[in-house]
Amino acid sequence: MQFADRLAPLQTNVFADMDRAKAQARQSGQSILDLSLGSSDLPTAPAVLDTIAKALYDPSTHGYSLFHSTLPFRQTAAEWYTRKFGVPVDPETEVLLLIGSQEGTAHLPLAILNPGDFALLTDPGYPSHAGGVHLASGQFYTMPLLAENGFLPQFSDIPPAVLAQSRLMVLSYPHNPTTGFASLEFWQAAVAFCQTHDLVLVHDFPYGDVTYTGKPAPSVLQADRDKTVAIEFYSMSKSYNMGGFRVGYAIGNADLIAVLRQVKAIVDFNQYPGIVRGAIAALSGPQSGVENTVKTFQQRRDAFVDAMAQVGWIIPKPDATQYLWVQLPEPWAQDSINFCVQLVEATGVALAPGRGFGKHGEGYVRIALVQPPAVLETAVQKIHGFITRK
Repeated sequence: MQFADRLAPLQTNVFADMDRAKAQARQSGQSILDLSLGSSDLPTAPAVLDTIAKALYDPSTHGYSLFHSTLPFRQTAAEWYTRKFGVPVDPETEVLLLIGSQEGTAHLPLAILNPGDFALLTDPGYPSHAGGVHLASGQFYTMPLLAENGFLPQFSDIPPAVLAQSRLMVLSYPHNPTTGFASLEFWQAAVAFCQTHDLVLVHDFPYGDVTYTGKPAPSVLQADRDKTVAIEFYSMSKSYNMGGFRVGYAIGNADLIAVLRQVKAIVDFNQYPGIVRGAIAALSGPQSGVENTVKTFQQRRDAFVDAMAQVGWIIPKPDATQYLWVQLPEPWAQDSINFCVQLVEATGVALAPGRGFGKHGEGYVRIALVQPPAVLETAVQKIHGFITRK
């Protein structure tokens, strides 16, 4: 049996690789303390759950859900976006409901790239960004994200020959995995660059609310108010602890929304309408739950960083995301995958190896703050004991 060549680059994935390592550790008797996935352990708000539960008994929610039936959600999302960022949004032409924002980043390249076209991606970056380009038979050029540049790409370093064949740039700030933060000035420069070079600018934006500066991260649409080149993907997973419900949406350039809708219509319909009603309740209701989620992750960030400092391992406190991006000491600095595999085998603590997010992630691990402070402090002790063992 023969399979498509496009599957070849998709054989490995950081999350699947660590899932195997965790399974092997469990088989050997380890109890897993999992900090490798950014899946929130916090509960979905009761008002959201109640809305979904009530919908179960409404027969009108039991059928297929196509685009026009999602208008109430699109109106709510547009209103929420305008309140938050001051950018007017047309719910009919500039919003598209998605089954998680990852659907958008994976499917949009199918509508933009012809075989051989380039996409400009960050390295390190989220794996699905490259996956979508592979499935579209495109090529990608990776823009290194380095600590000395604040984990921001340097557009001037892109080779002209690559730029001439490029159709798409994918960015994501606050950034997973590096926790890098982009200012509005950066977004203005990115928009201008993409306008000059006729590039679609994609912003994957799941961590826009998870900031510890007292205000949300900038939206790319604040720099592209006329929506000339940009499309933004938002997720309900992080801010509203709805990861398992798979709700996201796209907002941006009407032509980009239209072609993504065209791809989506071939691949799937929409999620269960009761879940969509729950998402409407989340966006239109009180936002105190979002504030509490952010405070919880800030407390966890502080607890983990302080515990690391007590064992002599000094790491910076990021301004955003629910992660820490930690540089490994020698002799592990060149083999983050082996470090994570051996760590979970020896201690049960599971982290995500930086190499799994790209070659410039080597030497780092990503730590997801998805456990209470006391558990995180225990993880620090186990990590420290593993590194300092004789």
